[in-house]
Amino acid sequence: MNKREYMFSVLDFVLVLFLIGTVDAGVPAGGRPFDDNYVVTWGNVLKLDQGRQVQLSMDKTSGAGFQSKHKFGSGFFQMRIKLPPKDTAGVVTAFYLTSKGDTQDELDFEFLGDREGKPIQIQTNVFINGQGNREQKFVLWFDPSTDFHTYGILWNPYQIAFYVDNVPIRIFKNNKRYGVGYPSKPMTLVVSLWNGEGWATDGGKAKINWSYAPFKANFERFSDSGCHADRLNINAKVCGSTTYWWNMIQYSRLSANETTAFKNVRAKYMTYDYCSDHPRYPVPPTECRLNQ
Repeated sequence: MNKREYMFSVLDFVLVLFLIGTVDAGVPAGGRPFDDNYVVTWGNVLKLDQGRQVQLSMDKTSGAGFQSKHKFGSGFFQMRIKLPPKDTAGVVTAFYLTSKGDTQDELDFEFLGDREGKPIQIQTNVFINGQGNREQKFVLWFDPSTDFHTYGILWNPYQIAFYVDNVPIRIFKNNKRYGVGYPSKPMTLVVSLWNGEGWATDGGKAKINWSYAPFKANFERFSDSGCHADRLNINAKVCGSTTYWWNMIQYSRLSANETTAFKNVRAKYMTYDYCSDHPRYPVPPTECRLNQ
């Protein structure tokens, strides 16, 4: 890399951090109130700090959840999350975009609890027209139950990127020209805390220890950084427009610095990749090669 290329890569990276950090420019430091952009859908939900923080609670009778008031056709969706502490085997905290239904498009962050002292895993998944089975799992380089951390999903006409504290951990590129599907349905942002003991920890062998209930997860920074698409179909011309910063050409790929961070995270912290599961996929799906 020559000096000029290096300077451009550094500038790209700084611009990415600047724009990510100013998603809610002009919003009070505590973030937008929950009721501006979200609505409770079920279960035990407690609003704190004048609605700028929400706590979901799960016991034997119920979990809890909320969702955005709008559907979206593109965007950069972030939320700060603090997971339940201690023994959370079987407990699932989810942050995802979905069109819902049997043929849904969906982009998942699922936090899979574990026994106390064992690391919580993040499972990401991409559903296209109801077809998922694209799991990638990671352990984190911090304890997500001791403080808030920022989790984000970038979705634009070029790529989907999953972020943890502004570090990209997964990329799914738009390769429709090669016959690979890509999410194209209006999606709602959904958050939930629920009982996943049938599968979430050790393949369902580790059950929930209810003596630690109620399990509580906290959320803040309820932004609305997406192109609204509340009709049945996305207006691709509108939601793909560079009027929205996340559709600008520099977000069609990772910067050089982001690529370095991306490769480092995947080398050190990824614990499962469907693309490498040869018993499951003797011939890896086409997108595996294209997403390299």
